[in-house]
Amino acid sequence: MFTSVGRFITRRRKWVVIAAVLFTLFAGVWGTQVFGSFTGGAGFDDPASESVQADKILDGPLGRESNDLIVLYESTDAGRTVGAFGGAVRTALDRVPRAGIERLNSYWQPGSQDRSAYVSKDGQQTYATVQFKSDADQEQVEALAKIKEDFAADGVSVRYGGVAAMTEQVNTLTGSDIARAEMLSVPILLFLLVLIFRSAIAALLPLAVGTFVALGSFVVLRLLTMFTEISGTVINVITILGLGLAIDYALFLVNRYREELHAGADIDTAVERAMATAGRTVAFSGVAVAISFASLVFFPSRFLSSMGYAAVAVVAFAVVGSLTLLPALLRYTGHRIDKWRIPLPGGGRRSPEPETAGRWYRTAHAVMRKPLLSTLAIVAVLAGLGAPLLGANWARPGEWVLPSDADAKVVSRTLAADFSTDPGRIMTAVVRFDGPADRAGLTSYAHRLAKIGGVGSATATGLAGKDGRVTLSYAPDPMSTAARRMVHEIRDTPPPHGAGTLVTGMPASRVDIVAMIGERLPWMALFVAVVSFLILFLAFGSLLLPLKAVVLSFLSLLAAFGAIKWIFQDGHLSGLFGFEPIGAVDANFPVLVVAIAFGLAMDYEVFLLSRIREEWEAGNDPVESVALGVQRTAKIITSAALLLVVVVGGFMTSSILFMKMIGVGLVVAVLVDATVVRGLLAPATMALLGKWAWWAPGPLARWWSEHGIRESSGAVSAASGEEDAPVAGHRGRATRQTAGR
Repeated sequence: MFTSVGRFITRRRKWVVIAAVLFTLFAGVWGTQVFGSFTGGAGFDDPASESVQADKILDGPLGRESNDLIVLYESTDAGRTVGAFGGAVRTALDRVPRAGIERLNSYWQPGSQDRSAYVSKDGQQTYATVQFKSDADQEQVEALAKIKEDFAADGVSVRYGGVAAMTEQVNTLTGSDIARAEMLSVPILLFLLVLIFRSAIAALLPLAVGTFVALGSFVVLRLLTMFTEISGTVINVITILGLGLAIDYALFLVNRYREELHAGADIDTAVERAMATAGRTVAFSGVAVAISFASLVFFPSRFLSSMGYAAVAVVAFAVVGSLTLLPALLRYTGHRIDKWRIPLPGGGRRSPEPETAGRWYRTAHAVMRKPLLSTLAIVAVLAGLGAPLLGANWARPGEWVLPSDADAKVVSRTLAADFSTDPGRIMTAVVRFDGPADRAGLTSYAHRLAKIGGVGSATATGLAGKDGRVTLSYAPDPMSTAARRMVHEIRDTPPPHGAGTLVTGMPASRVDIVAMIGERLPWMALFVAVVSFLILFLAFGSLLLPLKAVVLSFLSLLAAFGAIKWIFQDGHLSGLFGFEPIGAVDANFPVLVVAIAFGLAMDYEVFLLSRIREEWEAGNDPVESVALGVQRTAKIITSAALLLVVVVGGFMTSSILFMKMIGVGLVVAVLVDATVVRGLLAPATMALLGKWAWWAPGPLARWWSEHGIRESSGAVSAASGEEDAPVAGHRGRATRQTAGR
């Protein structure tokens, strides 16, 4: 099938390239308008959670009582008190338009709060709080933009905190982070591609396809926004992911095409054979990666589900782009792909090293001499790297994701340290009575809540029909274990007679998000494992190989999970990566890393197993097949991993801690998988399995021989020294060479 696709594209290469150019222009004009189509909020919450249900009730007649925006004032002259500069602040607050504001409180309009709470302990700072009429993140950001300048006061510094300001600042930093990551990664990618191929022409092809796919990703995302809500935070991950996958896939195809040319094939045949081998494997790898991302729809939060929809579409586009545009470009390039060669240091061209003398060939044989010992030792190391995960404290995104000098983070810290109460630390308990709301019962319930550790105050603040509202202030950091215990105690406190309660607020939302992820993550992992197993069975016709691949891929994730907890929660290497430890790990992290890193791990596994299978069906014994397969794929897999590390490493430069966390985790996962797992653990486990690696029960083996996805005789690769004819396979029947790297 892939041979035919390659033949079709080479014959119609002119129209393929023209279509690609037109589409790229269209993507640059229409697709990039997607930035105005995203929903403003990240959407981390579970719509069915207790905290969200409470928020929905508060949107009704009962009403919210929240501080969406906190404006902090301090004199620019050191030592001046609020009494000295308060007039300028009051004048500024009086001119703030009230159109989108439900409530604005300050020292001069304290509302239900004691006036003294608005002044810092040293008397030199004050704040104002704003509750917007809308509780939608995007609408609050838009409302803030309209009134932000009106808060300015002469001779006074102004900082903006609260959820609305945090969302605005995250959105602003996200845009600048993308630009910085692309500016850093693209030149490095080009440099590495030149080093890998030793040819400027060959190096430009993967980058061209990557650019095509990256721009096409914007079109995909904009189309998706027409049918479903897409969180604006997906733009970071999706654009970089599309670029990285496209370059990876193009790297494998270009490498195989050059192998075929160097083995003596003509241009058309080289393209067809590259498509039949590397192209087939790219398709299977794309399916494996897409399956991993599809599992994100198991999660009800808009952030994760929209990431899943968008990622599946972008992965599919990366595969299609690599299997259509690239073959056409290869046909046009022809033998010129080796033009403008970069000479090796020392001058001249080195004679190729015999494969049996290669470093990875020798390493594979070394671990296969004692496969059980090697397997146990490597698994123990990976388990040890993952051990720190056991003490993880899971959090949800908040102002902690911002850099230390961001306004929202500075405001939060200042309020917690310098004021008697923090207006940003508010929770609400919604009390639903069977009959008319009972004020006495509500007040008694509030008194019981006030006695819970961590609760500063609890006051009955509203009644509407059968519903009552208790507003609580609290002291612990909302991401701390103390805050988690406080939420559980609040929810466990008996409500008034004949009533039920729903608790919301940042700490409650954190508890609900962690619970949702903990409940859905095992099902996600099971789905990914089972479907990946089935796909690999279709590719290789074996029962044991897919099982081994799934287990090894999950093992590579352990190291990433442990590293993230050790670095970001415990604070190790914080100076190197430029962040402040928060004593927690974002609960969304393991979900995203499982989706991304597991798919990439399966990607490399498919490339490796495909080449090992070539050697096995070419007549080599199991051990030699593995050693040759590892040697022939090691350079290109590690090169692909290095390129991907450069791409996802752009996340590590992000000023948003959540994105930095994902970047570090993916870099660790990719490097461990491409080196330790594929180069050491995979050969050891293959040696343990021996000839049983390719085994399947008789009925399944017969079914696969008729229905499995494999290439016809056109797939035979000159690079492997085979002819276009059946060869004697180890299964006692004529087999043809199948997929390649």
